[in-house]
Amino acid sequence: MKAEAAYDVEAVRAAFPLIAGNPDLVYLDSAATSQKPRAVLDAMRVYYERDNANVHRGLYDLARRSTDAYEAARTRIARFVNAREPAEIVWVRGSTEAINLVAASWGHANIRAGDEILLTVLEHHSNIVPWQLLAQRTGARLRYVDIDDDGRLRMDQMHDALSSGRVRIVAVAHASNALGTVHPIADIARAAHAAGARVLVDGAQGAPHLPIDVQRLDCDFYTISGHKMGGPMGIGALWARRELLEEMPPYHGGGEMIERVEADHSTWADVPHKFEAGTPHVAGAVAMGAAADWLDTLGGDARERHEHALVEYGLERLSAVDGLRILGAATPDDRLAIFSFALVGVHPHDIATVLDAEHIAVRAGHHCAQLLMRRLGVPATTRASCWVHTTTDEIDRLVDGLGVVKTMFA
Repeated sequence: MKAEAAYDVEAVRAAFPLIAGNPDLVYLDSAATSQKPRAVLDAMRVYYERDNANVHRGLYDLARRSTDAYEAARTRIARFVNAREPAEIVWVRGSTEAINLVAASWGHANIRAGDEILLTVLEHHSNIVPWQLLAQRTGARLRYVDIDDDGRLRMDQMHDALSSGRVRIVAVAHASNALGTVHPIADIARAAHAAGARVLVDGAQGAPHLPIDVQRLDCDFYTISGHKMGGPMGIGALWARRELLEEMPPYHGGGEMIERVEADHSTWADVPHKFEAGTPHVAGAVAMGAAADWLDTLGGDARERHEHALVEYGLERLSAVDGLRILGAATPDDRLAIFSFALVGVHPHDIATVLDAEHIAVRAGHHCAQLLMRRLGVPATTRASCWVHTTTDEIDRLVDGLGVVKTMFA
């Protein structure tokens, strides 16, 4: 077997026009949105220049080419997550819409008063608020699994909650956007299914960093945001088991999702099209497929090794900063290169502002995870999030920048 090539981070950086064109910029906000490799930008441009037409209904050659490109991208994302068939992929605007779709459609059909929806305190608001709305409409109860002092899920609480027999769905992130914690999804799915519950995985942070195999994870729903994995904004995908999609009612009504319209009722198109009302973001889908292709060129094992090296180096360097507290796990096991931290005596917004003056882009705030911030006892954190183009030199720049912060607020 041919050995996998070493990971060439400089070649990876050269693939990003914004990174290559701004050599002084240290971009450490990939958890918010990723930069786009040229292959993705080219895919979107070429689609609009060569194949732009509305999909599925046109009988002319240009429309057929557009439809072929759109459906080929669906097939590509199905392969990216190891779906059984492309029909299990529904195009959406991102993970937020995917979760709302499941809560509104599957939830409306399956959740009743007295049922329980199991979440965790680590969830992004996008994986809390849709379930709150569903609980308010149905009379269901929300329950939350806590974390331990290392920011890892309390699996004992997970099992206790499932033992009630009332949990109908467990909704959990593959990895925390605020702490980088990677959750044991296969274990969670096994326990949930044994208790008769379904499992939705918010994969917004999983898809950019981890190999995704929904068969191995054994979940029922998996959501992806294209813009987190090198694709454009405004496009994403929901993977769901076909048998669940078949049973679920439509989410939006309009063109494309119908089979036949009568004066007083309609019948629906086959899955996945019954969930894709209106003109879709065809160029976005094509570019998201290109992002999956490009990520595969880096090699899954090589990407994982690069990420792990960043985790180890980042924890080592940040732990040495006097007065800095890393939130979450201080060991490199089961976590991504996402570092949330607090610096004694300095507000996270001030840290981010000073770092910006040093051309270092980080995120400051609650990271759409206010329940987690309250659990950690902080109003906000500073977050430095790495990706495929991040170097150890950039982590050094971050640490040097924190030295400037400490000098200014001494």
